[in-house]
Amino acid sequence: MKNISAVLFLLFISFASCSFTSKKFDDPSKDKDKVLLEIIQHILVNAHFSPVEMDDAFSKQIFKRYLEALDGQKRYFLQSDINEFKKYETRLDDDLKNGEIAFFNLTYERLLQRMKEAQGVTKAIFTKPLDFNSNESINTDFEKIPYVKNKAELQARWKQVILFSALSTYITKQKDEATKKEKDPKYTPKKDEVLKKESIEAAEKTLNDMFLVFKDITREEYFGIFADIITSNFDPHSNYMAPEVKKGFDTDMSGKFEGIGAQLQKKPDGVSITNVILGGPVWKGKLLEVGDQILKVAQGSEEPVDIVGMRLEDTVKLIRGPKGSEVRLTVRRVDGTIEVVSIIRDVVELEETYAKSAIIETDGKRYGIINLPKFYINFEDVNQRNAATDVALEIEKLKKENIAGLIIDLRNNGGGSLKTVVDIGGLFIPKGPIVQVKSSRGSRDVLSDTDPKTQWEGSLVILTNELSASASEILAAAMQDYKRAIIIGGKQTFGKGTVQTVVDVNQFLRQNSYGDLGALKITIQKFYRINGGSTQLKGVESDIVVPDKYKYIDIGERDMTNAMQWDKIDPAKYTPWTNNANFNKAIENSKKRIAANSYLKLIDENAQWIKQQQNDNVFPLNYAAYKKVIDRNDEQAKKFKAIADYKSNLKFVSIASDEAKIKSNEDLKLRRDRWHESLQKDVYIDEAVKVLQDLNSK
Repeated sequence: MKNISAVLFLLFISFASCSFTSKKFDDPSKDKDKVLLEIIQHILVNAHFSPVEMDDAFSKQIFKRYLEALDGQKRYFLQSDINEFKKYETRLDDDLKNGEIAFFNLTYERLLQRMKEAQGVTKAIFTKPLDFNSNESINTDFEKIPYVKNKAELQARWKQVILFSALSTYITKQKDEATKKEKDPKYTPKKDEVLKKESIEAAEKTLNDMFLVFKDITREEYFGIFADIITSNFDPHSNYMAPEVKKGFDTDMSGKFEGIGAQLQKKPDGVSITNVILGGPVWKGKLLEVGDQILKVAQGSEEPVDIVGMRLEDTVKLIRGPKGSEVRLTVRRVDGTIEVVSIIRDVVELEETYAKSAIIETDGKRYGIINLPKFYINFEDVNQRNAATDVALEIEKLKKENIAGLIIDLRNNGGGSLKTVVDIGGLFIPKGPIVQVKSSRGSRDVLSDTDPKTQWEGSLVILTNELSASASEILAAAMQDYKRAIIIGGKQTFGKGTVQTVVDVNQFLRQNSYGDLGALKITIQKFYRINGGSTQLKGVESDIVVPDKYKYIDIGERDMTNAMQWDKIDPAKYTPWTNNANFNKAIENSKKRIAANSYLKLIDENAQWIKQQQNDNVFPLNYAAYKKVIDRNDEQAKKFKAIADYKSNLKFVSIASDEAKIKSNEDLKLRRDRWHESLQKDVYIDEAVKVLQDLNSK
């Protein structure tokens, strides 16, 4: 197996020994906040891969993004507050350099004042009946609505927010009652007036709970948000992590936690699912998917809590919980439909993160598929299993089954170890470069496979999608540049072509009298294809584009604020694969099939509808009108349920050596059967097999 550990070690040392780390900060006359900002600026300017100019444009971005972080839904600040804050809009860069935090102090004190006033406003609203027959509407695209001018407008805005929350809960409760009646004809549903009363009470409780949570947020936590806005202004993957946030980051990295198995991101109108963790309960039950938005959280049979406007950390606390307990999430699906999803919390099953293979039988031929969920490795014990050795093992087992072609499935693979990418790439070529890495200091390293052995010389297809990121993109890009494999997927992969490291802020203090200052996650390197182009932002464009639900929406790196730009460097020296006479013909044939496939046309139509749903942000606050919107969405969604009914004529069987283990293990059999069932319902696998057939045709 190829080894690039020495190169990676040198890359690490070159960063760790940079002179900027030797500078120490210690000034007893300065408070903790000012010292922290000094250190953060020092690290960013000296170590970031591409430091940005801290000028007026930088200041404007911080100003805008920090106010969005404090009051993204424009429920607290008045327009007069914003006018007062404006004097800092182009001053923040200078203030930061001079250790001035007057802007933070002003906004922090004003926010506390406005929150207290808002609490009084909402209490007053609940003293009068809520009108479910209002002729008003609410715009949930908060960036497009103005700040309110006075207390009367503030009360009107809060009334809209409360009414929308109560209406949503009311309709959800009606659906729940109808479902209970359907399951048990003897059940007596609650009357609408009771449901309406419960919905209003739930909205009131949610707000009371939210204000209690806000009351407990410390000044230090708000300053952590401010510091993070400054850091992430360099790029979306660079972040300041306050001590408590760093603890959570360490827990997530270890994977040793109990919960639902999903990663979340704060959005103005809720919390969005950004990643489904392999082996977790959400993944196992196919309960949520990337792009779904969580609106409310309920513990078991308790009333749901509206988390719109709540901090991400507090939302995560509500969602996480002990193994075996139930959490119910009110979710707005990617297609706009709203439903309640019940999840039993559990631990992540590590076995589901490993490579696995199956045999595909069709037309008297056999093909192999290897599913690789991530590029895993254990750096603390190199003798433990890793992605490269596991994939090599699966290839050997498939070769013994006389397969005529191979599919590597990298869909939803978020990346992992760079070493395993180079090693896996080397399984499919005699030898040569796999990826180029450029550091913040400008040095360039070409990471290559040096072993002339080729493990698999037959036809090869790689499946990707918009959620294939980082290491996945490196492998797909290398195989595409060599013309070694045909890439089938969405228009492009995720587009994350950067490398981050975590820096302990405390190491920069001569002597620490401030307590724990947290850490900085900072971008220090960038990946480049062997053809010289970066995978950053553009990702890897598929040779064959197959429609999927993410086709028309921005869901990758290009959708992130301050994403680093695409660029290119000199190409590495490499020799393209020549044993692929049918390469272009196979791509041409596939495109013709896709264009004529009515099932794929339905998927494309669904993708267009999802885009339209995301653009619809104005909702009526009248029960009858809002219910029509919900019913129309539900009815339209039914049309696309046929997408889940697809079933290919392919037959999937286990490798003979695996079958023996499965027979004696009921749990393994259950997992195998479920995987094979999902493969048979996968139109992308069906098309990948047809491409392999074309590659092999004489």
